Amino acid sequence: MKQARIRFDGKVLDVKVDDQGDIVLPDEKRLAAENVEWLPPAEGSMFALGLNYADHAAELDFKAPEEPLVFIKAPNTYTGHRKVTWRPDNVDYMHYECELVAVIGKEAKNVKREHALDYVRGYTVCNDYAIRDYLENYYRPNLRVKNRDATTPVGPWIVDAQSISSPNNLTIRTWINGELKQEGTTADMIFDIPFLIEYLSSFMTLQPGDMIATGTPKGLADVKPGDEVTVEVEGVGRLTNTIVTESEFFANHA
Repeated sequence: MKQARIRFDGKVLDVKVDDQGDIVLPDEKRLAAENVEWLPPAEGSMFALGLNYADHAAELDFKAPEEPLVFIKAPNTYTGHRKVTWRPDNVDYMHYECELVAVIGKEAKNVKREHALDYVRGYTVCNDYAIRDYLENYYRPNLRVKNRDATTPVGPWIVDAQSISSPNNLTIRTWINGELKQEGTTADMIFDIPFLIEYLSSFMTLQPGDMIATGTPKGLADVKPGDEVTVEVEGVGRLTNTIVTESEFFANHA
């Protein structure tokens, strides 16, 4: 089953999404996907992984980390499916990061690896855009790189955990304007989801709605205003948004 959050007729609704991609409202009325505003399907904190794919670390001439490199993304960064993301004016390089996201379903503290997936409500997709110009340290991305407004599309929905039998064996793909630019597999994660839940819950309590964004494989490319970027995780979903200029974004979001 797929669960989503939308805005329709001025109201924010928790809805189901059927196998054809249509929206099923609480009263069982159905809507076409293009007739609603898609919102991020979860609203908790996001714990994002840096350099969690061996091929991506090698792409950047880094050794694979021996401990998870985790940073936190604030909710102001989230945006929904089919919305816009802005590229700062006068920067040289902005790239996508297609990521599988595990959504926590119940409070998790001191969880052992063998029980970790019992705490996962489901999975979604995010595109964790980054500005290389602002990156001071790949190991600890600073706030301007990872916490700018509306620069992390999330969604379109959450797929129930029971529907994804092997979260560590899924194909990841990214397209720019319909051209395939990135293709990898979650099998190449350095730290898998059970490990990450055990690790994070060993020193803090994870809450329902919190998200773990598990990193991206190699194959990054620059994106520019006007580009339509689509990221996809096999069996989970396909998430699309469009890049606009900084001035255009803030003129429309004043």
